[in-house]
Amino acid sequence: MQLFGTSGIRGVADNNLIQLALKVGLSVGKAYGSVVVGSDTRTSSDAMKHALISGLLAAGARCGDAGVIPTPTLALAAREFDAGVMITASHNPPQYNGIKLLNPDGSAFNSYQQQQIEESVLGDSVSVARWDEIKSSSLHNGAVRKHIERILSDFPGDLKLRVVVDSGCAAASLVTPYLLEKLGCEVKALNCDPSGFFPRDIEPTEANLGDLILATREFGADLGIAHDGDGDRMMAVDDRGRFVSGDKLLAIFAREVRAKEVVTTIDASMAIDEMGFKITRTRVGDTHVSEELKRGGDFGGEPSGSWVFPNISLCPDGIYAAAQVVAIASRQKLSPLVDSIPGYPILRGSITGKVAMSRLESRLVAMEPLSVSNVDGIKLNFEDSWLLIRQSGTEPKVRLTAEAKSQARVHQLFDSGLRAVKESINTV
Repeated sequence: MQLFGTSGIRGVADNNLIQLALKVGLSVGKAYGSVVVGSDTRTSSDAMKHALISGLLAAGARCGDAGVIPTPTLALAAREFDAGVMITASHNPPQYNGIKLLNPDGSAFNSYQQQQIEESVLGDSVSVARWDEIKSSSLHNGAVRKHIERILSDFPGDLKLRVVVDSGCAAASLVTPYLLEKLGCEVKALNCDPSGFFPRDIEPTEANLGDLILATREFGADLGIAHDGDGDRMMAVDDRGRFVSGDKLLAIFAREVRAKEVVTTIDASMAIDEMGFKITRTRVGDTHVSEELKRGGDFGGEPSGSWVFPNISLCPDGIYAAAQVVAIASRQKLSPLVDSIPGYPILRGSITGKVAMSRLESRLVAMEPLSVSNVDGIKLNFEDSWLLIRQSGTEPKVRLTAEAKSQARVHQLFDSGLRAVKESINTV
Protein backbone atom coordinates (compact mmCIF):
# COMPACT_ATOMS: atom_id res chain seq x y z
CA MET A 1 0.00 0.00 0.00
CA GLN A 2 1.35 3.41 -1.00
CA LEU A 3 0.08 6.33 1.07
CA PHE A 4 1.64 9.28 -0.75
CA GLY A 5 0.62 10.49 -4.20
CA THR A 6 2.02 13.44 -6.13
CA SER A 7 0.80 15.88 -3.49
CA GLY A 8 0.56 14.21 -0.09
CA ILE A 9 -2.03 11.71 1.09
CA ARG A 10 -5.58 11.86 -0.25
CA GLY A 11 -8.73 9.80 -0.15
CA VAL A 12 -12.47 9.91 0.40
CA ALA A 13 -13.17 11.26 3.90
CA ASP A 14 -14.36 8.12 5.66
CA ASN A 15 -13.57 5.98 8.68
CA ASN A 16 -10.29 4.78 7.17
CA LEU A 17 -9.02 8.28 6.43
CA ILE A 18 -9.85 9.57 9.93
CA GLN A 19 -7.99 6.63 11.48
CA LEU A 20 -5.10 7.23 9.10
CA ALA A 21 -4.91 10.89 10.25
CA LEU A 22 -4.40 9.70 13.83
CA LYS A 23 -1.62 7.32 12.77
CA VAL A 24 0.09 9.96 10.65
CA GLY A 25 -0.06 12.33 13.63
CA LEU A 26 1.61 9.73 15.84
CA SER A 27 4.32 9.10 13.25
CA VAL A 28 5.03 12.76 12.53
CA GLY A 29 4.94 13.60 16.24
CA LYS A 30 7.63 11.02 17.03
CA ALA A 31 9.96 12.42 14.34
CA TYR A 32 9.30 16.17 14.70
CA GLY A 33 9.10 17.82 18.10
CA SER A 34 7.04 20.87 17.14
CA VAL A 35 4.38 20.95 14.43
CA VAL A 36 1.95 23.59 13.17
CA VAL A 37 -1.36 22.36 11.72
CA GLY A 38 -3.87 24.08 9.45
CA SER A 39 -6.86 23.02 7.39
CA ASP A 40 -9.02 24.06 4.46
CA THR A 41 -12.78 24.61 4.66
CA ARG A 42 -13.98 21.09 3.80
CA THR A 43 -16.70 19.79 6.10
CA SER A 44 -14.47 16.88 7.12
CA SER A 45 -11.39 19.00 7.82
CA ASP A 46 -12.09 19.68 11.50
CA ALA A 47 -12.50 15.98 12.27
CA MET A 48 -9.35 15.16 10.30
CA LYS A 49 -7.38 17.94 11.98
CA HIS A 50 -8.33 16.95 15.52
CA ALA A 51 -7.56 13.29 14.83
CA LEU A 52 -4.13 14.27 13.54
CA ILE A 53 -3.48 16.67 16.44
CA SER A 54 -4.42 13.89 18.88
CA GLY A 55 -1.74 11.73 17.30
CA LEU A 56 0.85 14.51 17.45
CA LEU A 57 0.18 15.20 21.12
CA ALA A 58 0.06 11.52 22.06
CA ALA A 59 3.48 11.09 20.45
CA GLY A 60 4.87 13.85 22.65
CA ALA A 61 5.09 16.67 20.10
CA ARG A 62 4.23 20.31 20.69
CA CYS A 63 1.39 21.42 18.38
CA GLY A 64 0.14 24.80 17.19
CA ASP A 65 -3.34 24.94 15.63
CA ALA A 66 -3.38 27.69 12.96
CA GLY A 67 -7.05 27.16 12.09
CA VAL A 68 -8.54 27.46 8.61
CA ILE A 69 -5.84 28.91 6.35
CA PRO A 70 -4.41 28.45 2.85
CA THR A 71 -1.54 26.00 2.43
CA PRO A 72 1.03 28.71 1.52
CA THR A 73 0.06 30.58 4.70
CA LEU A 74 0.73 27.44 6.73
CA ALA A 75 4.03 26.97 4.89
CA LEU A 76 5.20 30.40 6.02
CA ALA A 77 4.11 29.65 9.60
CA ALA A 78 6.09 26.37 9.51
CA ARG A 79 9.31 28.40 9.69
CA GLU A 80 8.70 28.64 13.43
CA PHE A 81 8.28 24.85 13.82
CA ASP A 82 10.02 21.62 12.88
CA ALA A 83 7.27 20.74 10.38
CA GLY A 84 3.84 21.77 9.14
CA VAL A 85 0.77 19.64 8.40
CA MET A 86 -2.04 20.85 6.17
CA ILE A 87 -5.39 19.06 6.14
CA THR A 88 -6.60 19.44 2.56
CA ALA A 89 -7.36 17.58 -0.64
CA SER A 90 -6.45 20.67 -2.67
CA HIS A 91 -8.32 20.55 -6.00
CA ASN A 92 -10.10 17.22 -5.38
CA PRO A 93 -13.92 17.15 -4.98
CA PRO A 94 -15.42 18.03 -1.56
CA GLN A 95 -15.93 14.41 -0.44
CA TYR A 96 -12.13 13.97 -0.47
CA ASN A 97 -9.65 15.10 2.13
CA GLY A 98 -5.97 14.59 2.73
CA ILE A 99 -2.71 15.45 4.47
CA LYS A 100 0.18 17.54 3.17
CA LEU A 101 3.44 17.41 5.14
CA LEU A 102 5.71 20.46 4.88
CA ASN A 103 9.26 21.34 5.89
CA PRO A 104 10.14 24.72 7.48
CA ASP A 105 11.27 26.04 4.06
CA GLY A 106 7.80 25.35 2.63
CA SER A 107 8.81 22.34 0.57
CA ALA A 108 6.81 19.14 0.77
CA PHE A 109 8.33 16.14 2.50
CA ASN A 110 10.77 14.49 0.11
CA SER A 111 10.66 10.83 -0.86
CA TYR A 112 12.92 9.79 2.02
CA GLN A 113 10.79 11.63 4.59
CA GLN A 114 7.62 10.17 3.08
CA GLN A 115 9.07 6.69 3.24
CA GLN A 116 9.87 7.14 6.94
CA ILE A 117 6.32 8.21 7.73
CA GLU A 118 4.82 5.52 5.51
CA GLU A 119 6.85 2.72 7.11
CA SER A 120 5.92 3.99 10.56
CA VAL A 121 2.20 4.22 9.77
CA LEU A 122 1.90 0.92 7.96
CA GLY A 123 4.07 -0.89 10.49
CA ASP A 124 2.06 0.37 13.48
CA SER A 125 5.45 0.82 15.15
CA VAL A 126 4.78 4.11 16.93
CA SER A 127 3.97 4.01 20.63
CA VAL A 128 2.30 6.68 22.72
CA ALA A 129 4.56 8.88 24.84
CA ARG A 130 4.62 8.53 28.63
CA TRP A 131 1.86 10.40 30.42
CA ASP A 132 4.27 13.08 31.68
CA GLU A 133 5.68 13.68 28.17
CA ILE A 134 2.34 14.29 26.44
CA LYS A 135 1.95 17.95 25.42
CA SER A 136 -1.14 20.11 25.01
CA SER A 137 -2.03 22.00 21.85
CA SER A 138 -2.31 25.77 21.57
CA LEU A 139 -3.73 28.19 19.06
CA HIS A 140 -1.20 29.60 16.64
CA ASN A 141 -2.64 33.02 15.86
CA GLY A 142 -1.48 35.55 13.32
CA ALA A 143 -0.44 33.28 10.44
CA VAL A 144 -2.67 35.05 7.91
CA ARG A 145 -1.58 38.49 9.09
CA LYS A 146 2.11 37.58 8.78
CA HIS A 147 1.59 36.11 5.32
CA ILE A 148 -0.21 39.22 4.09
CA GLU A 149 2.42 41.51 5.61
CA ARG A 150 5.16 39.53 3.88
CA ILE A 151 3.41 39.82 0.52
CA LEU A 152 2.68 43.54 0.95
CA SER A 153 6.37 44.19 1.57
CA ASP A 154 7.07 43.18 -2.06
CA PHE A 155 4.38 45.25 -3.75
CA PRO A 156 3.46 48.93 -3.76
CA GLY A 157 -0.03 49.92 -2.72
CA ASP A 158 -2.46 52.09 -4.64
CA LEU A 159 -3.01 49.51 -7.40
CA LYS A 160 -6.37 50.89 -8.47
CA LEU A 161 -7.69 47.90 -10.39
CA ARG A 162 -11.08 46.25 -10.52
CA VAL A 163 -10.65 42.59 -9.69
CA VAL A 164 -13.07 39.67 -9.37
CA VAL A 165 -11.91 36.96 -6.95
CA ASP A 166 -13.41 33.45 -7.04
CA SER A 167 -12.08 31.35 -4.17
CA GLY A 168 -14.63 28.57 -4.58
CA CYS A 169 -15.79 29.01 -0.94
CA ALA A 170 -12.47 27.49 0.08
CA ALA A 171 -9.41 28.40 2.16
CA ALA A 172 -8.42 31.62 0.37
CA SER A 173 -11.93 33.11 0.60
CA LEU A 174 -11.13 35.65 3.32
CA VAL A 175 -7.46 36.12 2.45
CA THR A 176 -7.06 37.11 -1.20
CA PRO A 177 -9.92 39.66 -1.27
CA TYR A 178 -8.52 41.34 1.87
CA LEU A 179 -4.98 41.35 0.47
CA LEU A 180 -6.05 42.92 -2.82
CA GLU A 181 -8.08 45.58 -1.04
CA LYS A 182 -4.97 46.41 1.00
CA LEU A 183 -3.15 46.83 -2.32
CA GLY A 184 -5.77 49.39 -3.37
CA CYS A 185 -7.98 47.26 -5.60
CA GLU A 186 -11.75 47.38 -5.91
CA VAL A 187 -12.64 43.75 -5.30
CA LYS A 188 -15.79 41.89 -6.27
CA ALA A 189 -15.88 38.70 -4.22
CA LEU A 190 -17.40 35.69 -5.96
CA ASN A 191 -17.77 32.39 -4.07
CA CYS A 192 -15.82 33.79 -1.10
CA ASP A 193 -17.96 32.42 1.74
CA PRO A 194 -15.69 29.80 3.41
CA SER A 195 -18.50 27.28 3.82
CA GLY A 196 -16.71 24.17 2.57
CA PHE A 197 -19.57 23.48 0.15
CA PHE A 198 -17.96 24.18 -3.20
CA PRO A 199 -20.34 25.92 -5.65
CA ARG A 200 -18.17 24.88 -8.59
CA ASP A 201 -15.71 22.10 -9.29
CA ILE A 202 -12.84 23.34 -7.16
CA GLU A 203 -10.02 22.76 -9.65
CA PRO A 204 -9.47 26.18 -11.31
CA THR A 205 -9.71 25.08 -14.94
CA GLU A 206 -11.34 27.04 -17.75
CA ALA A 207 -14.27 24.60 -17.81
CA ASN A 208 -14.97 25.27 -14.11
CA LEU A 209 -14.66 29.07 -14.17
CA GLY A 210 -17.60 30.12 -16.34
CA ASP A 211 -19.07 32.31 -13.59
CA LEU A 212 -15.75 34.09 -13.05
CA ILE A 213 -15.32 34.72 -16.78
CA LEU A 214 -18.85 36.13 -16.99
CA ALA A 215 -18.45 38.26 -13.84
CA THR A 216 -15.13 39.68 -15.06
CA ARG A 217 -16.82 40.83 -18.26
CA GLU A 218 -19.97 42.17 -16.59
CA PHE A 219 -18.03 43.98 -13.85
CA GLY A 220 -15.74 45.56 -16.42
CA ALA A 221 -12.86 44.21 -14.36
CA ASP A 222 -9.18 44.46 -15.19
CA LEU A 223 -8.79 40.80 -14.32
CA GLY A 224 -10.30 37.83 -12.53
CA ILE A 225 -8.53 35.53 -10.09
CA ALA A 226 -9.41 31.97 -9.11
CA HIS A 227 -8.08 29.58 -6.46
CA ASP A 228 -8.40 25.89 -5.66
CA GLY A 229 -9.38 24.31 -2.34
CA ASP A 230 -6.30 25.25 -0.32
CA GLY A 231 -5.10 28.37 -2.11
CA ASP A 232 -1.81 27.03 -3.40
CA ARG A 233 -3.06 27.40 -6.99
CA MET A 234 -4.01 30.59 -8.81
CA MET A 235 -5.40 31.05 -12.31
CA ALA A 236 -6.46 34.25 -14.05
CA VAL A 237 -8.95 35.79 -16.47
CA ASP A 238 -7.76 38.82 -18.48
CA ASP A 239 -9.44 42.19 -19.07
CA ARG A 240 -11.20 40.81 -22.14
CA GLY A 241 -12.78 38.06 -20.08
CA ARG A 242 -10.54 35.33 -21.45
CA PHE A 243 -9.14 32.49 -19.37
CA VAL A 244 -5.35 32.74 -19.32
CA SER A 245 -3.72 29.36 -19.81
CA GLY A 246 -1.28 28.10 -17.22
CA ASP A 247 1.40 27.80 -19.87
CA LYS A 248 1.15 31.53 -20.63
CA LEU A 249 1.03 32.46 -16.94
CA LEU A 250 4.21 30.45 -16.44
CA ALA A 251 5.99 32.59 -19.03
CA ILE A 252 4.48 35.85 -17.72
CA PHE A 253 5.61 35.17 -14.15
CA ALA A 254 9.06 33.99 -15.24
CA ARG A 255 9.56 37.23 -17.18
CA GLU A 256 8.21 39.33 -14.32
CA VAL A 257 10.71 37.97 -11.78
CA ARG A 258 13.48 38.16 -14.43
CA ALA A 259 14.19 34.49 -14.11
CA LYS A 260 17.08 32.95 -15.98
CA GLU A 261 16.51 29.39 -14.81
CA VAL A 262 12.92 28.07 -14.74
CA VAL A 263 11.78 24.74 -13.31
CA THR A 264 8.57 23.30 -14.72
CA THR A 265 6.91 19.96 -15.35
CA ILE A 266 7.03 17.54 -18.24
CA ASP A 267 3.50 18.56 -19.33
CA ALA A 268 4.25 22.28 -19.79
CA SER A 269 4.12 23.77 -23.29
CA MET A 270 7.10 23.43 -25.62
CA ALA A 271 6.74 27.20 -26.20
CA ILE A 272 8.50 27.89 -22.88
CA ASP A 273 11.64 26.27 -24.34
CA GLU A 274 11.68 28.91 -27.10
CA MET A 275 11.68 31.95 -24.80
CA GLY A 276 15.31 32.13 -23.75
CA PHE A 277 15.06 30.56 -20.30
CA LYS A 278 17.18 27.68 -19.12
CA ILE A 279 14.46 25.05 -18.56
CA THR A 280 14.56 22.08 -16.22
CA ARG A 281 11.61 19.70 -16.41
CA THR A 282 10.38 17.41 -13.64
CA ARG A 283 7.62 14.89 -13.08
CA VAL A 284 4.14 16.38 -12.75
CA GLY A 285 3.48 17.72 -9.24
CA ASP A 286 4.57 20.85 -7.41
CA THR A 287 6.53 18.73 -4.92
CA HIS A 288 8.92 17.75 -7.72
CA VAL A 289 9.23 21.38 -8.84
CA SER A 290 10.06 22.53 -5.31
CA GLU A 291 12.57 19.73 -4.83
CA GLU A 292 14.38 20.71 -8.03
CA LEU A 293 14.37 24.40 -7.01
CA LYS A 294 16.45 23.44 -3.97
CA ARG A 295 19.21 22.59 -6.45
CA GLY A 296 18.83 25.88 -8.31
CA GLY A 297 16.42 28.04 -10.27
CA ASP A 298 14.81 31.47 -10.03
CA PHE A 299 11.18 30.47 -10.48
CA GLY A 300 9.09 27.33 -10.79
CA GLY A 301 5.58 26.36 -11.71
CA GLU A 302 3.27 24.02 -13.54
CA PRO A 303 0.39 24.76 -15.93
CA SER A 304 -2.22 23.59 -13.40
CA GLY A 305 -1.71 26.87 -11.52
CA SER A 306 1.02 26.11 -8.97
CA TRP A 307 3.56 28.96 -8.85
CA VAL A 308 6.68 28.73 -6.68
CA PHE A 309 8.57 31.91 -5.83
CA PRO A 310 11.68 30.57 -4.04
CA ASN A 311 12.60 33.93 -2.55
CA ILE A 312 9.42 33.62 -0.46
CA SER A 313 8.92 29.89 0.06
CA LEU A 314 9.29 26.55 -1.69
CA CYS A 315 5.55 26.04 -1.31
CA PRO A 316 3.36 27.06 -4.29
CA ASP A 317 1.74 30.33 -3.26
CA GLY A 318 -1.52 31.23 -4.99
CA ILE A 319 -1.97 34.24 -2.71
CA TYR A 320 1.41 35.74 -3.62
CA ALA A 321 0.71 34.92 -7.28
CA ALA A 322 -2.55 36.88 -7.06
CA ALA A 323 -0.66 39.96 -5.87
CA GLN A 324 1.95 39.41 -8.58
CA VAL A 325 -0.56 39.28 -11.43
CA VAL A 326 -2.37 42.35 -10.07
CA ALA A 327 0.93 44.25 -9.99
CA ILE A 328 1.59 43.23 -13.60
CA ALA A 329 -1.90 44.29 -14.72
CA SER A 330 -1.49 47.66 -12.98
CA ARG A 331 1.34 48.56 -15.37
CA GLN A 332 -0.24 47.29 -18.59
CA LYS A 333 -3.42 45.56 -19.64
CA LEU A 334 -3.15 41.83 -19.28
CA SER A 335 -4.71 40.92 -22.66
CA PRO A 336 -1.98 42.28 -24.97
CA LEU A 337 0.65 40.76 -22.70
CA VAL A 338 -1.08 37.38 -22.96
CA ASP A 339 -1.27 37.74 -26.74
CA SER A 340 2.46 38.49 -26.92
CA ILE A 341 3.37 35.14 -25.37
CA PRO A 342 3.90 32.43 -28.01
CA GLY A 343 1.65 29.43 -27.78
CA TYR A 344 0.58 26.29 -29.59
CA PRO A 345 -2.70 24.39 -29.52
CA ILE A 346 -2.77 22.17 -26.44
CA LEU A 347 -5.42 19.75 -25.18
CA ARG A 348 -5.71 18.36 -21.66
CA GLY A 349 -8.21 15.81 -20.46
CA SER A 350 -8.71 12.75 -18.30
CA ILE A 351 -10.59 9.47 -18.17
CA THR A 352 -11.59 7.60 -15.02
CA GLY A 353 -9.81 4.33 -14.39
CA LYS A 354 -6.40 2.71 -14.38
CA VAL A 355 -4.34 1.31 -17.21
CA ALA A 356 -1.59 -1.23 -17.58
CA MET A 357 1.20 1.12 -18.65
CA SER A 358 3.22 -1.59 -20.42
CA ARG A 359 0.21 -2.61 -22.51
CA LEU A 360 -0.53 1.05 -23.23
CA GLU A 361 3.05 1.78 -24.29
CA SER A 362 3.03 -1.09 -26.78
CA ARG A 363 0.00 0.53 -28.44
CA LEU A 364 1.50 4.02 -28.37
CA VAL A 365 4.85 3.16 -29.95
CA ALA A 366 2.92 2.08 -33.04
CA MET A 367 2.45 5.84 -33.58
CA GLU A 368 6.19 5.95 -34.43
CA PRO A 369 7.41 8.80 -32.18
CA LEU A 370 10.92 10.21 -32.50
CA SER A 371 11.52 9.32 -28.85
CA VAL A 372 9.71 8.01 -25.78
CA SER A 373 10.21 9.31 -22.22
CA ASN A 374 9.17 7.46 -19.07
CA VAL A 375 10.09 10.22 -16.61
CA ASP A 376 6.40 10.42 -15.66
CA GLY A 377 3.99 8.12 -17.41
CA ILE A 378 4.62 7.84 -21.15
CA LYS A 379 5.57 10.85 -23.27
CA LEU A 380 5.82 10.52 -27.04
CA ASN A 381 7.92 13.19 -28.76
CA PHE A 382 7.36 14.01 -32.42
CA GLU A 383 8.94 16.61 -34.67
CA ASP A 384 6.06 19.08 -34.33
CA SER A 385 4.18 17.76 -31.30
CA TRP A 386 4.09 15.57 -28.20
CA LEU A 387 1.65 13.39 -26.26
CA LEU A 388 1.80 12.61 -22.52
CA ILE A 389 -0.29 9.96 -20.79
CA ARG A 390 0.11 9.37 -17.08
CA GLN A 391 -1.83 7.92 -14.17
CA SER A 392 -2.97 10.69 -11.81
CA GLY A 393 -1.22 10.74 -8.45
CA THR A 394 -4.22 12.26 -6.66
CA GLU A 395 -7.31 10.68 -8.27
CA PRO A 396 -8.25 7.38 -9.97
CA LYS A 397 -7.86 8.97 -13.41
CA VAL A 398 -5.62 8.72 -16.44
CA ARG A 399 -4.52 12.17 -17.60
CA LEU A 400 -3.77 13.02 -21.24
CA THR A 401 -1.99 16.07 -22.62
CA ALA A 402 -1.19 16.77 -26.26
CA GLU A 403 0.44 19.77 -27.93
CA ALA A 404 1.15 20.44 -31.59
CA LYS A 405 1.85 23.29 -33.97
CA SER A 406 -1.55 22.95 -35.63
CA GLN A 407 -5.11 22.38 -34.45
CA ALA A 408 -5.59 19.41 -36.76
CA ARG A 409 -2.47 17.69 -35.47
CA VAL A 410 -3.22 18.23 -31.76
CA HIS A 411 -6.74 16.81 -32.12
CA GLN A 412 -5.47 13.83 -34.09
CA LEU A 413 -2.77 13.15 -31.50
CA PHE A 414 -5.11 13.55 -28.51
CA ASP A 415 -7.79 11.32 -30.08
CA SER A 416 -5.20 8.64 -30.86
CA GLY A 417 -3.99 8.72 -27.27
CA LEU A 418 -7.54 8.54 -25.95
CA ARG A 419 -8.29 5.49 -28.07
CA ALA A 420 -5.14 3.79 -26.82
CA VAL A 421 -6.08 4.49 -23.20
CA LYS A 422 -9.63 3.16 -23.65
CA GLU A 423 -8.27 -0.01 -25.22
CA SER A 424 -5.87 -0.49 -22.29
CA ILE A 425 -8.10 0.48 -19.37
CA ASN A 426 -9.26 -1.99 -16.72
CA THR A 427 -6.70 -4.57 -17.82
CA VAL A 428 -4.72 -4.53 -14.56
